[in-house]
Amino acid sequence: MAASSNSSLSGSSVSSDPEDYQPPIWKSYLYRLQQEAPRPKRMTCPQEMDTRPKYYGREFGHQTLNYRLFYDGKHFVGEKRFETVHDLVTDGLITLYIETKAAEYIAKMTTNPIYEHLGYTSLLKDKMGHRLSRRRTEPHRVTFQREDRKITTSPLVRHSTLKDCPSEKQSSYDKIHNFKVHTFRGPHWCEYCANFMWGLIAQGVHCSDCGLNVHKQCSKLVPSDCQPDLRRIKKVFSCDLTTLVKAHNTTRPMVVDMCIKEIELRGLQSEGLYRVSGFSEHIEDVRLAFDRDGEKADISANVYNDINIIAGALKLYLRDLPIPVITFHVYSKFILAAKMPNPDTRLEAIHEGLLLLPPAHYETLRHLMMHLKKVTMFEKDNFMNSENLGIVFGPTLMQPPEQNALATLNDMRHQKLIIQLLIEHEDVLF
Repeated sequence: MAASSNSSLSGSSVSSDPEDYQPPIWKSYLYRLQQEAPRPKRMTCPQEMDTRPKYYGREFGHQTLNYRLFYDGKHFVGEKRFETVHDLVTDGLITLYIETKAAEYIAKMTTNPIYEHLGYTSLLKDKMGHRLSRRRTEPHRVTFQREDRKITTSPLVRHSTLKDCPSEKQSSYDKIHNFKVHTFRGPHWCEYCANFMWGLIAQGVHCSDCGLNVHKQCSKLVPSDCQPDLRRIKKVFSCDLTTLVKAHNTTRPMVVDMCIKEIELRGLQSEGLYRVSGFSEHIEDVRLAFDRDGEKADISANVYNDINIIAGALKLYLRDLPIPVITFHVYSKFILAAKMPNPDTRLEAIHEGLLLLPPAHYETLRHLMMHLKKVTMFEKDNFMNSENLGIVFGPTLMQPPEQNALATLNDMRHQKLIIQLLIEHEDVLF
């Protein structure tokens, strides 16, 4: 965050009104050190060196010792890349001076962060209006047993046999910050520790989803409480699922809800639903409409009479997620579950895997499986049973962490079985 104050943090106060909230005053010690840091002095070599690389000036003569420079269009010695050698040396002198003079201070600067200062984060987030707090069905832990060749569960946990409604509670989706190394123009202060971010370039990291700016070392301590800003979300398709739902303050992506609603309104009896492809150009039009208009996108029959276009757009959205609905880190658990010979043990393993999904992924998968269960109820019209839908949605909802063609081919039957079982037992597994 840009600032120009030279005061200390101790004098700051926190208002009880979000609209009157002013951030704490930034600490200026490291800023003053950067101003004091020595500046490079160019010393020109008195003779022309035949071996001098053309991208270096005459300051590089045969007496240069003890450091190695690299060039790939920009000058660098480590991660930072500079337009000129002068900038490289300037940044190096600043870093050396500050880290030498303030080594002990830097080591302790994260011990009293303003990020957890009384009222700081809560007031700021309330003011921005990003806090997600929605009601959703809490995942139930269930057990499975074989009785007369029929899967049953304890009446205390299977929600189809409960007399009362399933328990619900207020739930917030945790999301890690999407930090990337960033070059700040002008003085900037860390929004975690309130200290100056020193150097000429790559002074810290910036969350591309919510705009938080912090030191690289402070980023490791920031809680998983990213509140994405809609103004920073450039598109709907190919956007991280949790990022999208938090930015729009919903439990599931609007693409999933709107497409499913449209399909259930006029497409459940359509022959080959989800298997028959719509025109790719029209599917691309739907994608562009969502990216451009969000929840205001018109996908009604007046615009897209062929329901296969809407079904195709839903599959495209799910397929293009950077992290699949069934996430990479639980993929192997589901594949192992599919290989289990005992049906009861297999369902238990699948259920355990579901409990490991991030909340937004869990909610999206649960809603989708409820929808696909409805699709199978019209099998006599659409000819789509749970096995057929498993074939279609297996590779869409599950992708291996490492793109190995042979492994992907071998896993396809297991992916199909997982989706098939999720559809058939959605009332128990979710």
